[in-house]
Amino acid sequence: MASNTLLNHFFGKGGQLDPEDKFNLNRKSRSRRLRELSSIASKHHFLRGFTPVEFREMLEELGPSFVKIGQTLSTRSEILPKAYCEELAKLQTECDPLPFDQVKEALVAIFGEELDSIFTDIDPKPLGSASLAQVHRAILSNGDVVAIKVQRPGVKATMAQDIDIMRVMARRAERFLSSSVQMVDLSEVVEEMWHTFLDETDFEIEAENLLLFRELNKDVAFIDCPRVYPQLCSEYCLVMEYIEGIPIYDHERLVAEGYNLEEIGEKMLDNYAAQILDHGFFHADPHPGNITVRGGKVVYLDLGIMGRLTPAERAAFGTIVEAVGAQDPGKLKDALLSFAVQKDNAAIDHSRMLADLDLLLASYASCDVGDLDVGQLLVDVMNVTRMSQVVLPTSVTNVSRGIVTIEGTVAEFIENENVASIINNHLRRSMDPTEVLKETAQDMALDMRKASVGAAQAAAYSGEALRMLTRGQLKVNMEMLGAGEPISGLSRIMNRMAIAIIVAGLFIGASIIAPYGGDYEVFGVPFFSFFGFAGAFVLSVWVIIDIWRYG
Repeated sequence: MASNTLLNHFFGKGGQLDPEDKFNLNRKSRSRRLRELSSIASKHHFLRGFTPVEFREMLEELGPSFVKIGQTLSTRSEILPKAYCEELAKLQTECDPLPFDQVKEALVAIFGEELDSIFTDIDPKPLGSASLAQVHRAILSNGDVVAIKVQRPGVKATMAQDIDIMRVMARRAERFLSSSVQMVDLSEVVEEMWHTFLDETDFEIEAENLLLFRELNKDVAFIDCPRVYPQLCSEYCLVMEYIEGIPIYDHERLVAEGYNLEEIGEKMLDNYAAQILDHGFFHADPHPGNITVRGGKVVYLDLGIMGRLTPAERAAFGTIVEAVGAQDPGKLKDALLSFAVQKDNAAIDHSRMLADLDLLLASYASCDVGDLDVGQLLVDVMNVTRMSQVVLPTSVTNVSRGIVTIEGTVAEFIENENVASIINNHLRRSMDPTEVLKETAQDMALDMRKASVGAAQAAAYSGEALRMLTRGQLKVNMEMLGAGEPISGLSRIMNRMAIAIIVAGLFIGASIIAPYGGDYEVFGVPFFSFFGFAGAFVLSVWVIIDIWRYG
């Protein structure tokens, strides 16, 4: 392999997670990139609006970070009109290719003098060219036909700069938005993008993902992924089996080859449920450009972004779906609290959380499980938990994004099924009826024991309360749930009024004593009057800023 100096020259710096040292991120580089982004956006007249084609072209020119955003938007028809989604879908597969001499130069930087002995032939024409990497067909010295995925030179540093800019913008936005107003934690979203970026731009991690995914799905007859050559993989290059198949988005060709689109869609969703609930290792970005069909198997090509769930998280996720189907807010609350990575027990208003979950479930009560939008459900659930001072793990975001993406991928394949019904069916199949009856009996016994203990305690407490009442010793403390925020707002208003009165007093007092200020003057104003006017001015500015920030 080539030296680190040569690799850094072509691909950008590597190393541990330290943005300032790793990618030379600083205010100067940030300003330079912002000017570049502003120039590109102005060139495309983004303030005057643009056609779907112009929107796609602008995202391509803005760089790989924005291409990734466009790829996600292409599967979200509820956000953008259909014409825009169809145009952005081209970002899944289309990107201006790098000249082969640049690719060859990058490969020399990776493999050094061993390049020609490892590969007997490399096709100059790319199999695919994406925002992050370019893929070429090649033949190993042992005759194996492989695909070489080479990272675009400099793309890692550019994406790091873009995400760093987003990080700064998120921090500044949060200064003016209270946590109760934010629908999402902006800093958390950006940090998740950062960690996703680190994983996706390290092809050694993708090689490990391919090995693990292949092992977990080895007994699944209709799911596959390319065989990887780990000894030839590095941070900037991935060598894997060459897959020649039919892209999942080429519906006409699939039908012409005799495939049943509905069967493909159902099997993909069923396997995706297994990835989430059984393996806890799932594809977090299953967009159409990452999937092809070969020899009766659905083949995942790009495993750069994978989600992981712990056994506890898998169980909690299954319980969430079950609770929604049973319209049980108590069970849903318990599942969410067990799922949480952080919770402020002192701040959690359990009765309000139950009431919010009641309203949430009521909004989905008219939906059949087969019509349930799990992606939107998880977004709504995260909003409720955030209002209740409960923080869910980022894996929930990955699950939500993956479900939304795969539903968009197979939306035209199946009309009467979705991930919710598939997950429900999967949960029922995975449960042993005997075990279910046993668990149900145990739950009933525990509930009866709790009820009897509670009844005995209630009788004891009521007797004590009656004795205190007859002796005039009973006191009642009342709390108005949900009154904290209105009272806080009223307090802020009263503070402003008090400061406004002080400002008026300072102005009037300073004006009255101005003719009798004595010989000492500041900027032509008597000494005491000057400080009166200055204090009034400072307090006035503070009130204006406070009103601007909080409304």
